[in-house]
Amino acid sequence: MTDSGSPQAPLKSLPGQPRPLGATPRDGGTNFAVASSVADGVTLCLFDTSGSETRVPLLEYDAGVWHGFVPGVRAGQLYGYRVSGPYDPARGLRCNSAKLLLDPYARATSGTVLYGPEVLGHAAGDLDEASELNSAGHVPRSLVVSPTFSPGHPRPAHNYADTVIYEVHVRGFTMTHPGIPAELRGTYAGLGHEAAIAHLVELGVTAVELLPIHQFVSESSLLDRGLTNYWGYNTIGFFAPHDGYSALVKAGQAGGQVDEFKTMVDALHAAGLEVLIDVVFNHTAEGGELGPTICFRGLDNPAYYRLAPGDPRHYVDTTGCGNSLNAADPLTLELIMDSLRYWTSEMGVDGFRFDLAATLGRQEGEFNHVAAFFDLVAQDPVVSRVKLIAEPWDVGQADSYDVGGFPPLWREWNGRYRDAMRDFWRGQSGLLGEFADRLTGSADLYRAGRRQPTASVNFITVHDGFTLADLVSYDGKHNEANGEENRDGSADNRSWNCGAEGLTDDPAVVALRQRQRRVLLATLVVSFGVPLLLGGDELGRTQQGNNNGYCQDNVISWHDWTHVDAEFLSFVKRLLRLRKEHPVFRRRRFLAGVETAEIQWFTPAGAPMTVADWTDPEARCVAVYLDGRDDPDRAADGTYLLDDDFLVLVNGWWEPVGFSIPSLRPGQAWDVELDTSDPLRAPSPSQSAGTVLSVDPRALVVCRAGAPGNRG
Repeated sequence: MTDSGSPQAPLKSLPGQPRPLGATPRDGGTNFAVASSVADGVTLCLFDTSGSETRVPLLEYDAGVWHGFVPGVRAGQLYGYRVSGPYDPARGLRCNSAKLLLDPYARATSGTVLYGPEVLGHAAGDLDEASELNSAGHVPRSLVVSPTFSPGHPRPAHNYADTVIYEVHVRGFTMTHPGIPAELRGTYAGLGHEAAIAHLVELGVTAVELLPIHQFVSESSLLDRGLTNYWGYNTIGFFAPHDGYSALVKAGQAGGQVDEFKTMVDALHAAGLEVLIDVVFNHTAEGGELGPTICFRGLDNPAYYRLAPGDPRHYVDTTGCGNSLNAADPLTLELIMDSLRYWTSEMGVDGFRFDLAATLGRQEGEFNHVAAFFDLVAQDPVVSRVKLIAEPWDVGQADSYDVGGFPPLWREWNGRYRDAMRDFWRGQSGLLGEFADRLTGSADLYRAGRRQPTASVNFITVHDGFTLADLVSYDGKHNEANGEENRDGSADNRSWNCGAEGLTDDPAVVALRQRQRRVLLATLVVSFGVPLLLGGDELGRTQQGNNNGYCQDNVISWHDWTHVDAEFLSFVKRLLRLRKEHPVFRRRRFLAGVETAEIQWFTPAGAPMTVADWTDPEARCVAVYLDGRDDPDRAADGTYLLDDDFLVLVNGWWEPVGFSIPSLRPGQAWDVELDTSDPLRAPSPSQSAGTVLSVDPRALVVCRAGAPGNRG
């Protein structure tokens, strides 16, 4: 290496096109390629272990890409870029060669951000003047990697209809698990450990949806309060696994996060579990115009970010995080698609959940389901074949809430399902019709677009908001630990504390909360669509009323494996077995209702529901009949998925209600399969048509009748 900051001899050219972007090890060295159409020049900066910097100009420029081949550079090399060019915020240009920049395509990074005036592209107090402070000692490095692990197990490839998703945080799930070795807790290796996998398999889920694992950094405001960004929705590297979740990195193996992540995925695949990752292609960690210059801003600000019309000093912000990625620019679209292909093809993941996905459809400002991004995904032979799940909203726009508005290839987090089910079971009036719509797949949202019930990813709780235990224990949020005077987090929780706020030893309140948890999850599991469980709900996990634990990397957010609600865990396992064993709850098509009698609705008196019954604002009870033999779905081998008949009795009242069993098939006898008010209920005599079955307050009862020749 030469002295810090000194240039190396000119690079030899690499024949052919400059892409792929990033650092690509080849025989005898590494090819480096980075895109910027606004730069006057790009310098590759190589660092040794002492921090000494060698600068290597990239002399080749082609189609917006600066590139060159550096002999002798191999895996383990730390590097970054400096970009020379116009610094003119009035035109949206922010090139500044004093700032060391991450490679947007880096497969791994090392180090973190040390906030201060050095990381700002602008001079202190003057946005229009470039800072002359060198940021190299305050920002992470990119890392050349050459992975060696090759997966040995095939992808599980579950149908959407058979999928049960478990949303989980890599660190939080494993930090206190007694069966995971201490040195692996909080890491990819910990999640891939047999003890962690055993819990997931025994629970009955088919996919884990990991909170963000792309490289992220914590905001300076959090660090100032002694906190960190725990959730990880502050991405700075869309190709790099977060190094803070790597046991190998902690043990001193630079770049070990890549093979460790791939090993974890392979272990989960071996157990039949798919791996989905939560991706944040709506904003980056650089924030608004006063934020740090770490990567994208200094490379090509107008290409990567949506700039404010008429004043490109500022950013369009549809995310609440200071900036929005520019999904109308080819460079940004290329970055996103390359990242998706990389994680699918090279890292083995089975699909993606897109955070604030409406922002990706804002090619011209308004959300459009035929925006360029959606077209690219639909046409891509790799990305179009994995699971694609949208969080179908963003922030602060007239059209921010787009549930039901995504293209047919996509599945969506169904926020209307969450709201309706929470409201119904906490006793709100006038919701019986919407309850029925959500229970049977939200046809009002998806059928018109010729989508399936599985377009709806149904959930009661997710990471953002109360846990299930807190949903039935708190009327209001309690986020004081976040240091924002309880101003953060949603105030619209649709929760009910069941008579006491927070912890209580009142046996009546405790029992009611247990019943509420059971009925909410039972409703989720028997609903048409794809069920999503929040990791830890099955254990009885609480965040002590904190509904915005994004900055709580501690026992508030971690799974508590020492105080497991064993009875509730057993109940959840039973629920998921019921769904797995009975395809009638996993319908792939919307039922035709009255036309074929595949599904019928009855009053507690056993009479068919009328318009007056549905529109009665005080109606809170209904029985739904699911025919297991009429026009069934087909299995992969073409055989019919025949099932028993089911009768689901729903009592949303706070008093017991007697349900008269309707006459459906001659001689049909009904057994109680599940009762949320009494999970240990002993078998009772079979019920025949006309029998009145009492259903306890705020309860759901599932009855089963074996069809002739299909009794099981």
